[in-house]
Amino acid sequence: MSTEVTYQDLTPDRLLDAVESVGYRCDGRLLALNSFENRVYQIGIDESEPVVAKFYRIGRWSDEAIIEDHAFTLELAEREIPVVAPLVDANGNTLHQFEGFRFALYPRRPGRAPELDHPDTLKWMGRFIARIHAVGAISPFVHRPALDIGSYGDEPLRFLLKNQFIPMDLEPAYRSVVEDILQRVRAAYARAGKIENIRLHCDCHPGNILWTDAGPHFVDFDDSRMGPAIQDIWMLLSGDRASQNAQLLHVMEGYKEFCDFNPAELHLLEALRTLRMIHYSGWLAKRWEDPAFPVAFPWFNTQHYWQDQILGLREQAALLDEPPLVLKSHY
Repeated sequence: MSTEVTYQDLTPDRLLDAVESVGYRCDGRLLALNSFENRVYQIGIDESEPVVAKFYRIGRWSDEAIIEDHAFTLELAEREIPVVAPLVDANGNTLHQFEGFRFALYPRRPGRAPELDHPDTLKWMGRFIARIHAVGAISPFVHRPALDIGSYGDEPLRFLLKNQFIPMDLEPAYRSVVEDILQRVRAAYARAGKIENIRLHCDCHPGNILWTDAGPHFVDFDDSRMGPAIQDIWMLLSGDRASQNAQLLHVMEGYKEFCDFNPAELHLLEALRTLRMIHYSGWLAKRWEDPAFPVAFPWFNTQHYWQDQILGLREQAALLDEPPLVLKSHY
């Protein structure tokens, strides 16, 4: 019988004891924050500001991979790039252990979602993402994987099919559309040619950006991997082709102040969006035994969900056949 702990074992008393085990005095207040891959709580500290405690999912990352994520964010913070880095204890540690759980503590940083329909906001975002990338290009990750077609496309498809998540009457259509679209993704990578992989945030959607009057703060580098720079940019773009192209130009206006950008990476924009769609379905399936997931995502694994996925992937196939977005000549 397995004695491995689960999130159901993370009781309020246990998580407060974990925080106190590294020298903090909790005042009993705790607030669960919006996170499913890990469990994240705001913890009240006696006569001090609250801290944010992140309890890592068992078995996802090695200790070395988590510490590498922490080291990257600390490296960024040392260069005054606005990221929320983990707190370092008196012994220089950022990753802690308590009764089978691994956790890290972070300072609380308030903020709101960025208004990405404003050109100035996009330029500002471009500047800071470029600064992250300039540091990310200095050295590679050793213990964290790369974003690639295998891990974001082939492997999720295999998992979904092997574990029979797709309804039998839709499985042939889903398998066919994913296999076809992965060939188009590979063709997009071939058109892009040799692309430099750098350390990335890798999950740079608006929910991981806290905006204040002083600008953005980037949070949650838990998905950080090696990959192409465009991965941290395409999630800022939305709407039709003309709208996305206009948004891209605003982002690049700020980005190019601090970092060069290889326009060949634009061939990967829709390919990366496609891989995220496939990976997301695989991620939900892999986490379905976690009781929090069926409650939070009741629409997953329904007939309607898989019908929408098939339709969405077919639309992505058409987009992959279109020319990439373009940059003005002075970029």
